Parts: sequence; structure tokens; C-alpha cells
Amino acid sequence: MSVRGIRGATTVEKDEAQEILKATEELVLEMAKVNRFDPEDIASVIVSTTVDVKAAFPAKAIRSIEGWTYVPVMCTHEIDVPGSMRKCIRVMMNVNIETKQSDIQHIYQNHAVQLRPDLQK
Repeated sequence: MSVRGIRGATTVEKDEAQEILKATEELVLEMAKVNRFDPEDIASVIVSTTVDVKAAFPAKAIRSIEGWTYVPVMCTHEIDVPGSMRKCIRVMMNVNIETKQSDIQHIYQNHAVQLRPDLQK
């Protein structure tokens, strides 16, 4: 078993708590489903947001999912690069998984699909 980094990103239309929490939950659940791992397999999760996403901690959404209470999660802000994507939530999960690095499926939703079109399957 190896620790693999699994990336994901999504965007929200408005900086509203309910929208941030919903988008984050949808993203991480798809990351787990597509890559076939359970919360117990997760070593840690780092969630970053662009500076215009501040109405809620996305980590709250992750810890609120049934079975995910004890997953270590930390939030931070992305570097505010001029011209970069706005209202974006990015996730990096470190997961204990048998899957080869080249077979990991990174998940990009909403406007975030523009970030890594090369990784879309």
C-alpha cells in the first residue's frame, strides 16, 4: 500500500456558507467514489480556497459527512495570483491506496475543469 495524493477542485457561484459546504461535500464524495477508498484510508486532507471564499470553512463539510468525523482536515487560502480562477475550492487528499499513481482519477467540477484539462478522463 502506498500513500497517494488525490487532487480535486470545484467552484462556487457565491460566497455563501451553504453553497461552499455543498460543493465541498459533493467534490470529496466523488473523489472517494471514483477512486474507491473509504474515510479510514485517508491520512489527511488539505483544503484551500481562493481569498474570495470565506463564508464557511470547507473542512466543516468534510467532517460532517457520515463516517468522516475523524479524518484530519485543514483549511488554508490559495496564493492570490492576479488573473487566477476565482471562488475556487481545492482539495488534496493523502490516501493509503493500492492504485498506481497513473491510475488515480483527479476530480475537477464546475469551472474548475479548466484548471487541469489534461487530467480529465
